[in-house]
Amino acid sequence: MPALICGSLAFDTITTFGGRFAEQILPDQVHILNVSFLVPTLRREWGGCAGNIAYNLHLLGERPLVLAALGVDGGEYLRRLESWGADTSLVWRDPELHTAQCHITTDRDNNQITAFHPGAMSHAHKVAVPARGERDDIAIGIVAPDGRDAMWQHAAQMDAAGVPFVFDPGQQLPQFDGSEHRALLGMASWLALNDYEARLLEERTGESLQEMSRRPNLRGVVVTLGADGCALWVQGERSHVAGVAAAQVVDPTGCGDAFRAGLLYGLERGWPLPRCLALGNRLGAAKVASRGPQNHRLDGVLDGV
Repeated sequence: MPALICGSLAFDTITTFGGRFAEQILPDQVHILNVSFLVPTLRREWGGCAGNIAYNLHLLGERPLVLAALGVDGGEYLRRLESWGADTSLVWRDPELHTAQCHITTDRDNNQITAFHPGAMSHAHKVAVPARGERDDIAIGIVAPDGRDAMWQHAAQMDAAGVPFVFDPGQQLPQFDGSEHRALLGMASWLALNDYEARLLEERTGESLQEMSRRPNLRGVVVTLGADGCALWVQGERSHVAGVAAAQVVDPTGCGDAFRAGLLYGLERGWPLPRCLALGNRLGAAKVASRGPQNHRLDGVLDGV
């Protein structure tokens, strides 16, 4: 049974700054910020949260169902998805706008500055999640960063269709106010965030992670901690799942999406949450050792998990 992946499809332009952002930005001058970073390396990669998650599920032997938007320049990306065996019947092709574009600059400490042009992603809400009874083969879903209207509508549609889903607000978290986030938390079955997003969500909602995890519909709140693994909150109790040492740290772009693919893979199989997160940590470690979000391999990643 496929996982439904709602999120962005994008082209990533990835550059590397050899210094540290912190050494170029004067804290007392941020109100007149005007900086330029020399980036001698540049790569164009396939990206977007839905594409990255689908890629990792493909490597795990899955055939995900992708709900996303591509622009007039998206034909090659569509063929790429189909080459994995992914179901692209819910991919919107916009007749005028370009596919979303993400420009990412990483410094020597793996800090990132990102500029994002949404393009066709802003019309992703034009495709709906199949209603209850239209497709009975969808086991689980995720609402990953996408157009604001798409995230809101797809969450509500999955809730109405009875599809349990992971809410992953990511970089779109600031697009929703506190009351909207509380409503979204009331629909989701799981919540996935990084540590910065977790603090921001606590501020927006006025709820602690412990309080969120006590919501009757939420089966788990997951906070990724980079190389330190992740924290798991279930019904007010916190536990920790250790990280996995990467062979080398090359590029963090797409690590969170790789982790979420591991989470979805385990949840679809009914694994206990700590086991799902252990697999997610393995995928994240495999991804960080490779450049770009869709170039790594997962040889042996399922062994002994």
